[in-house]
Amino acid sequence: MAVPNAVREISVALITAVVVAAGFWSTAPATGQAARPARLADGKPNLNGIWQALGTANYDVRPHSAKAALAFRPGPVVPVPADPVLAFGAVGAVPGGVGIVEGGEIPYLPAAAKKQQENQADWLNRDPEIKCYLPGVPRANYQPHPFQILHSDKAIFFAYEFAGAVRNIYMTDPGEAPVDSWMGQSVGRWDGDTLVVTVTGMNDQTWFDRAGNHHSEQMKVVERYTLQGPDHLWYEATIEDPATFSRPWKIRMPLYRHINPDARLNQFKCVEFVEELLYGKFRKTPVQ
Repeated sequence: MAVPNAVREISVALITAVVVAAGFWSTAPATGQAARPARLADGKPNLNGIWQALGTANYDVRPHSAKAALAFRPGPVVPVPADPVLAFGAVGAVPGGVGIVEGGEIPYLPAAAKKQQENQADWLNRDPEIKCYLPGVPRANYQPHPFQILHSDKAIFFAYEFAGAVRNIYMTDPGEAPVDSWMGQSVGRWDGDTLVVTVTGMNDQTWFDRAGNHHSEQMKVVERYTLQGPDHLWYEATIEDPATFSRPWKIRMPLYRHINPDARLNQFKCVEFVEELLYGKFRKTPVQ
């Protein structure tokens, strides 16, 4: 019996669709298989790009719930003439977050834990970010601002949007940092495909977040940057500071590469935004 042309055409179409689908699935990567990251001429993973963290770690690196007040105070924020900066409502609220601290808690020594609580209560006056001071490490990597990694087979350089902070990653250890500084001294090495950066020589003025988590000038940070695919990497940092913490502890989070073809690092030179905050009290005539 002859097969009608319409039925024959439908059958051919179905068979073609099955063959195409089979070909697609046979060439697609297995579930969970990441694309191979690009590499430089020396074989190292290519870290070039503009990177940014997604999350709420800059508010608090620990797990935290949403807070109703800008200054971490419970309850609604009420405008007060002596403290008008608190009257921001939802704009000044803190979003909740799962945190980036392994295990959820920072192992403070008793005196350091008390200082953290005091910092948190007086955050608006103490947080160095508010005054546009350089963010330090690791905070610079998860502020709500992108940063750029410039990477060749001879040098690695980090440029941050916030306050124009920069880091030169020494691939040959120059020895002990000559002086403590906001961003410290970064010495890098490769552990397979992972860039390991040891940061020392930081002052005690930077914080980990807006929740008052702090450290001393004895802090050492060992960072690990591991590409997981073409546009994201895992960032880990182990923090040691015997003057502040009872043991080393770790943070861990993903960083994402900007893929917008127009992506660029903009300027956020915030000094001019805080001049009145820092020096307004010295004006002969107050600003109206």
